[in-house]
Amino acid sequence: MSKAATRARLLAWYDANARSLPWRVGPAEHAAGGRADPYAVWLSEVMLQQTTVPHAMPYFLKFLQRWPRVSDLAAAPDAEVMAAWAGLGYYARARNLLACARAVAGEHGGVFPDTEEGLRGLPGVGAYTAAAVAAIAFDRAANVVDGNVERVMARLHAVEAPLPDAKPELKTLAQALVADDRPGDWAQALMDLGATICRPKAPLCERCPLSADCRALAGGAPETYPRKTAKADRPRRYGGAYLLMRDGEIALVQRPPKGLLGGMLGLPTSDWGGRPLSDKDAVAAAPTAGNWRHAGAIEHVFTHFSLTLKVWRCEDGKDFDGAVWTPIERLGVLPSVFLKAARAGLDRLV
Repeated sequence: MSKAATRARLLAWYDANARSLPWRVGPAEHAAGGRADPYAVWLSEVMLQQTTVPHAMPYFLKFLQRWPRVSDLAAAPDAEVMAAWAGLGYYARARNLLACARAVAGEHGGVFPDTEEGLRGLPGVGAYTAAAVAAIAFDRAANVVDGNVERVMARLHAVEAPLPDAKPELKTLAQALVADDRPGDWAQALMDLGATICRPKAPLCERCPLSADCRALAGGAPETYPRKTAKADRPRRYGGAYLLMRDGEIALVQRPPKGLLGGMLGLPTSDWGGRPLSDKDAVAAAPTAGNWRHAGAIEHVFTHFSLTLKVWRCEDGKDFDGAVWTPIERLGVLPSVFLKAARAGLDRLV
């Protein structure tokens, strides 16, 4: 199939099947002159880097309701944004989100740059996000390649190289289909095809507008693409988490601004190491002396490691420097790992 024919078929499919998303201007509205809000496009792309559309949707809507313009987000206190981000994971992205909003508001008059190069100059905006915002919000002929697009290209061309080694080849194959005509619609058409038809498992090949020329389908095993190298075992770390309680409140701490869960409120913890803590060492690492009792354990998976936290609880410990006393009913603002530990400690003692 020629480039023109491939584009025509996929864009016709997109015109009839585009997903309705709150940050998106649909193909009919776009053809009539409608343009997407760069702030909404950027916000959605940052949220979607590590999660799915159904999971990100309520967060996006709440962010936009609370901070409807990039200048509103730029003026928001760090702690409020971090708390609103809880559940989306990878808090470094939330810090970059604020840095970018403040750069747009403070250095660009509240207006996003309209080119890939200009967008790449913003804090925390990488090649993919810059391409996505340039194409979707400004109709720039940018090559937007996310996991969905990689999968479509790998199957369409039956690329045998495994990920991540295949990424440059897949990006080149996607670039060959980029054109000045409807670049924003094209980027979103590829994303939608990967998300709804060319799915990771059980692809709906009979409904795909490109199936006649899909080499993976012709080979009889489209689901085996893209090829992947075997994942190394995720390392495991161990530590202790501490619930110091008094009068319906729990002592939290502000984590350092950089690093994992940087700047967030959390439970006090020991260091997280490669071996389980003995009970003696766990009690010694508590934030203050007291009658610490074992109150269960939790498992949590981060991007690069798994964590086992043994939870300890105390009602008679002394206050300590840096303690942020927080009512139990407000613990929902905690990152999921600490919320999980707090719930374990509040639910049972063993």
